[in-house]
Amino acid sequence: MQRVGFIVYPGYSMMALAAVPAFEVANLAADEATYDIHFISEHGGPVSTSAGMNVDTEAFGETLFDTLVIGGGTFVRPSTPGLIALVQRAAAQARRVAAICTGAFVLGEAGLLDGRRVTTHWMHARELQNQFPKCSVDGDRIFINDGSIWTSAGMSAGIDLALALIEADLGQEVAHSVAKKLVLYHRRAGGQSQFSTLLDLDAKSDRIQAALTYAKRNLHRPLSVEELAEAAHLSPRQFSRVFHAETGQSPAKAVENLRVEAARVLMERSRHPIDAVADQTGFADRNRMRRAFLRAFGQPPQVVRRNARGALDAMGA
Repeated sequence: MQRVGFIVYPGYSMMALAAVPAFEVANLAADEATYDIHFISEHGGPVSTSAGMNVDTEAFGETLFDTLVIGGGTFVRPSTPGLIALVQRAAAQARRVAAICTGAFVLGEAGLLDGRRVTTHWMHARELQNQFPKCSVDGDRIFINDGSIWTSAGMSAGIDLALALIEADLGQEVAHSVAKKLVLYHRRAGGQSQFSTLLDLDAKSDRIQAALTYAKRNLHRPLSVEELAEAAHLSPRQFSRVFHAETGQSPAKAVENLRVEAARVLMERSRHPIDAVADQTGFADRNRMRRAFLRAFGQPPQVVRRNARGALDAMGA
């Protein structure tokens, strides 16, 4: 049995506990129970989360843990000396340490991020980098594994991190089974962006949302303004005006962003040739797609693919 310790502290977010069921279900999906789950804190006893729910915890003692998970709080606050000492002692004994969302700040205070490549919620990435300059913060990743340290983006990304830990322990088939039982997409790649183009566009009306949905489903098509306007049941002139008013972008720019997002996913998750990815996502040729990647990410498609594979290789190691 591998002991998994979730370190809990006052103000800890309940959402960080969303990673717990992944380990619980893994015990059911595997041939035999693998994970022994514990909730530990500085003093033990009930600890109040940010939502006011109490979590019953054990005081950290001599128990050895294979995996430690530190969740984030709703707000970033300085950790108590006792919590920092607790994390330092526990990390010295554990095989790996994971931080969900702003839990990375606790690892930083404990000196565990020095020389590491890490991530956190994009809203706090710059603050984390400024506070702990000896680490390298990438604020546009779902999760990152650097040696024994694992960090994830926002709270829901903690589930992706948990699935990655399970995959590293028990293999892809078990991790896929866990995701399926949790009614989740089989975990997002660690190198995947934290951002969604559709969410970023934030269309206000059903008509513009319908046009965006149509565009995402038909990226292989040219997607002219006239075609999108027809999907929105508006005239082309009215569509362009309303679209820009609601999204702050032209239809052409929004379509390019949707194409880039879809192409990035294919580059990271598939082995399709670059020409095939460009064709499937409507770029028509690889050079046009390359220019779009450089505008969006500052990197060509080949580098995006290489970085994603490097992250997966590091996780497997």
